[in-house]
Amino acid sequence: MRILGDNFAAADRGSAVGSENGEREGPQAQPPLKHFPNLASCATSLSYLHTRNSSDIIASILNSHDRTRTSAQETNRSDAIEKLPAAIVYGPKTRLASMKLTCLNRHDNILQLNLAWLKGPEAYSANASTLASQSSAQDVKSMKSKIRRLEEQLSKACPTSIPSPISTPKSVIETTTSDIGGIFHVHRESGLLGQPLGITRNVTHKTRLFGQSHWINAFALFQDIIEMMKPHLQEETASLFSSLQRCKSLARTIKSGRAPPWPMPLTIDLPSKDVSDELVECYLRTTETVYRILHIPTFRRDYEKLWVSDITPNMDFLVQLKVVLAIGAITYDEEFSLRAAATRWVYEAQTWLSEPKFKSRLNIQYLQTELLLLLARETAAVSGDPMWISAGSLLRRAIFMGLHRDPSNLPKRTPFAAEMHRRLWNTILEVALQSSLTLGGPPLVCLDDFDTEPPGNFDDDEIMAEDLIPKTEDNFTQMSVAIALRKTFPLRLAVTRFLNNLGSHGTYEETLRLDAGLRASYKSLCRSLQVCNSSTGLSPSGFQLQVMDFIMHRYMSALHIPFFGPALHETSYAFSRKVVVENSVKIWCAVYPSTSIMAVQSCNDTASPGRNDLARLAACGSGFYRNVAVQATLLIAIELRTQIQEDESLGPVRLRSDLLSILDESKTWSLQCIEAGEVNMKGYLFMCVLAAHIEGLIRGIGKDDIPALLIKAAEEASEKCLPILEKMAAGGSVDDPHQMSLNAPPGGMEDWDFMMSSAPFNQAKMRKIASRVSPPPSFYITIMPLIRTPLAERNSNGHRGPKLSKFERGRIIRIYNTGKKNAEIH
Repeated sequence: MRILGDNFAAADRGSAVGSENGEREGPQAQPPLKHFPNLASCATSLSYLHTRNSSDIIASILNSHDRTRTSAQETNRSDAIEKLPAAIVYGPKTRLASMKLTCLNRHDNILQLNLAWLKGPEAYSANASTLASQSSAQDVKSMKSKIRRLEEQLSKACPTSIPSPISTPKSVIETTTSDIGGIFHVHRESGLLGQPLGITRNVTHKTRLFGQSHWINAFALFQDIIEMMKPHLQEETASLFSSLQRCKSLARTIKSGRAPPWPMPLTIDLPSKDVSDELVECYLRTTETVYRILHIPTFRRDYEKLWVSDITPNMDFLVQLKVVLAIGAITYDEEFSLRAAATRWVYEAQTWLSEPKFKSRLNIQYLQTELLLLLARETAAVSGDPMWISAGSLLRRAIFMGLHRDPSNLPKRTPFAAEMHRRLWNTILEVALQSSLTLGGPPLVCLDDFDTEPPGNFDDDEIMAEDLIPKTEDNFTQMSVAIALRKTFPLRLAVTRFLNNLGSHGTYEETLRLDAGLRASYKSLCRSLQVCNSSTGLSPSGFQLQVMDFIMHRYMSALHIPFFGPALHETSYAFSRKVVVENSVKIWCAVYPSTSIMAVQSCNDTASPGRNDLARLAACGSGFYRNVAVQATLLIAIELRTQIQEDESLGPVRLRSDLLSILDESKTWSLQCIEAGEVNMKGYLFMCVLAAHIEGLIRGIGKDDIPALLIKAAEEASEKCLPILEKMAAGGSVDDPHQMSLNAPPGGMEDWDFMMSSAPFNQAKMRKIASRVSPPPSFYITIMPLIRTPLAERNSNGHRGPKLSKFERGRIIRIYNTGKKNAEIH
């Protein structure tokens, strides 16, 4: 900090300065004019000033300040200049004057110099000695003040750049081991205000860490059953142990036989047109109505062109079509008879997307295909990264392409491109959030990460026009369901972050607040869909209404599940117990409509009267819908068991009949899932064990006899599963060669068994690389893998390869048809 110096005479050293009465004084040797370091030095420098002229003093001060300001700018010092009043005595006939000099330092701070001229030297000389004696104490005080101000300036100029780590409560890890489920580590937290003791926060299984929203958390509530069965499972001579090992071995064999060779080159062969038409309609009737990905008129146009044109189809569209067929195959029939074909189509698409063509695939069609592939991999249970990991990659690709910015903030584009931009971003958000809830991982996006508006309320054929005017919300369009679901996105995102984010402490007060918001949002969604109508008489289909209910009930249930366990013992959380049970019943009725609980509601879908596509999606597919249904049955079983244990009456236990029906139906449904191609029999086995345990409690069987009852139920379950798995391992659940493509995968027919329904293979309508006059199918089965694979590997980088070698040239086969037509296979 700078203060006025201890004298003012250096500016005019050697010059004569006139006094106020006109007298001249000779030059005097005077100290230079500087800022005072302290008040004492100011007092010692006043003796020569009483004869000076006021104008001379002012000029000296200004000159000195100019030099000081220049020096401060050169040294880049940023400390503030303190105002200091200087009492200057300069003559007996002057009067008190005050002047304020103002200027700006380097940081535009105001410099105020108050110069007070006191009347006569006597007024100040009396205080000179006092000032000198107080200088030491004032120096200390001034130094302390300077240090304090410097520390304040330093803290403002250099804020803490290292963020403090998120405070997370300590967790207690409980380990559970069994031959049925393996090793589970349950992370429990306690001690937080507003949170019950022993709440489950995470579950670690093998190398995976699942958050609160993952369905595996329900198994923590069955630890006592696992402990009862553990001694019997450790006996290698027991029949249950050998049956489980046999089922596990068969499951590995089936999964290995289903997986095509990798990489799986893309072929242009498709099923017959009748089958393809049905698979496309299955997709457009179900998944596309909720997760809008395609522009349906454009897709149908390209699809029809594929069957009437003789030219080689566009490979980008062909990949997209095959993934659509794979998704449609899940709801094609009750047994998922096209599972092997769907797996192969997914492998082909994955191989094609893995090619190193980054820049050329930064387009909308590629994003559509990648979105479709994510849904196909999850629902068809094709091995690979979990959907949550792949959704993160897709989200970042979309951000790289600018989809997180609204088209109004980007260079001008057509209304069609802008609307598809908004639709795809909306679906990517939904997929990312749903995968987070399913896997128990933190959400990959927050509301501040994007400004893209929700899609407009248009039918697909309307967005081709130049001037788009969206319809009102009460007019139902192909986007009405997606728009209604988007309105609930902020609250569903908040619920998922509350459950799975590391920094979330999960208090019950916050749970109740989110519950109220979620319920209000759900009511608004229901009202908006109920009033939808259009001039064409369109309304939401039965599948759309079921899926919307299913999704919202899943979020409401997931929000309260962390408090479901404590609610079984503490009445403070009874509301959470009620919410979980009621929503679980509604979820189960959506995937398995039972006449014992509710009447089967007629489906509004005129294209497929009497069929329940959501039930097929849950039973034949994998991922979100299957996992939610399994979790619902487990929670209902826990509720039944708790009701029995809480009953203290002398008479028979009165249980809810609807919950008992669901318990029985869940066993039947789990067995149907295995018959549809599910190779993991643990779900069915565990439901049988739970049903046996509840039955034993109802009958009043003693605690010592319960383990034997559970083991017997497990043995019966494994014996039922063994014949089904053996049939699948022998090839009884895969596709018919006449139904599928002529091109067998590389590696031979022994690695791929085509067996399914006996629908004829329509060769005339297949897309072939060869000419219209085709050789026998056996030729393609034998030769095509030998030709396509090396060339596909050579050109996988998207560039023209080097000149063909003699060996490669020898593999190019020419086929002549009676000397008139020929076909080249490259």
